[in-house]
Amino acid sequence: MEPRRGLDAPVYLQLYRRFREAIAAGKLRPGDRVPSIRSLASELHLARGTVELAYQMLTSEGYFEARGPAGTVVSPRLGSLGGTGRTASPKTPSKPVEQSRTVSDEPAPFQFGLPGLDAFPRKTWARLANRSLRVLGAAAMNYPDPAGYEPLRRAVAAYLGISRGVACSHEQVFITAGYRGALELICRTLLRSDDLGWHEDPGYIYTREFLQHIGMRLAPIPVDEEGLNVEAGQRRAPDARFVVVTPTHQCPMGVALSLPRRLALLKWAQRRSAWIIEDDYDSEFRYHGRPLPALKSLDRDERVLYTSTFSKVLFPGLRLGYLVVPEARIGQFREAANHLPGPGSIWPQATVAEFMAEGHFARHLRKMRLLYAQRRNHLVDALTPVFGARLHIAAAQVAGTHVLAMLQGQCSDRDFAAAAQSHGLAIQALSHWRMRGPGPGGVLMGFANISGAEEAMVLTRRLMEATKTV
Repeated sequence: MEPRRGLDAPVYLQLYRRFREAIAAGKLRPGDRVPSIRSLASELHLARGTVELAYQMLTSEGYFEARGPAGTVVSPRLGSLGGTGRTASPKTPSKPVEQSRTVSDEPAPFQFGLPGLDAFPRKTWARLANRSLRVLGAAAMNYPDPAGYEPLRRAVAAYLGISRGVACSHEQVFITAGYRGALELICRTLLRSDDLGWHEDPGYIYTREFLQHIGMRLAPIPVDEEGLNVEAGQRRAPDARFVVVTPTHQCPMGVALSLPRRLALLKWAQRRSAWIIEDDYDSEFRYHGRPLPALKSLDRDERVLYTSTFSKVLFPGLRLGYLVVPEARIGQFREAANHLPGPGSIWPQATVAEFMAEGHFARHLRKMRLLYAQRRNHLVDALTPVFGARLHIAAAQVAGTHVLAMLQGQCSDRDFAAAAQSHGLAIQALSHWRMRGPGPGGVLMGFANISGAEEAMVLTRRLMEATKTV
């Protein structure tokens, strides 16, 4: 029997209960494969998001297990349930894993850093990928250029010149294995282990973890409404050799680095012969006015190393990023790139190059800006009536694919996030992104995969229910 609207429980909850009852009765046994979200939604005439919510709840509670391309199955860890009339208690993690990226065939609700996968032009991409594979021939089987596929480097240089105000040649562009590949290439070329650098506080946690892992020392520099506090940086770590900054859309606070601070940072780098690593985080998705120019566009002394990725504008499975280096340092970077794995196969690089050359990239960005603006509004419009004064969303956050909601009162953001995660909601606590002592508590919520106002309200009510005792 199909779930019915108008009953006390929402449709997604009815579906969740049906599966749980089937498992308890032994009608679904451990290891049995369940229908895909798409096929079940079609069969029951439901929105895909409704079925997705039910599956996410069942997965987070241990009843289902996602196996990527192999589909979703009833968890083998439940043991034999036939005829028992009750389910085994799935294991609960000892602590929430707030800082890890979710690995699943479906996005987790509120997942941070993931683009809207449902809106990606898959058919166009598949057509270009197939054509690239046919055309490349022997070139794809030869040893690749460690600096990356040249047509893609040319396409990136052209895009940056038009959209980000960065004037560069394709020789200055290095294709990397994601953002971390760009960081590793910079560190291998220009820095030494134990070098001291400025890091935004709060700042992008994955940058901090990578740099500390390879032996860099980081000085936490506070962020305010104008972005990185350059004066504080000069007081706290005047001898720093580098700084990592997200000037266009500070991660996670969402502010932009003001022009006076940009000029002060460039002046400091020139005077100290320091390096500025510009992470142009979420620069493409600004919802009011034109995208801000890159810090690199103001660089006259070649102290800025510009980095970005295709993870949020296309999809993270590509694992492709890019780095723009000073013209005078091309030889050094090429030498270092020769000793690193490089960006990998030519095939995905060639597909991205075709995607950009044929205009699909620009069209996709325009479409996603409009879509993300709508999805952000859906989430904010749902949070306000459900949580009221308990959560505050700053009006200045007008870019990116996540919302930062500041907690009012004495509630711990870590407790709030842990409670949400225990119910399958991928909320992240702001305090985990800080290096120094406590500060105002907040939570980060991704909205890129919230398909509409109804789903936003359902998820927000789930969040309220999960955190009402915190």
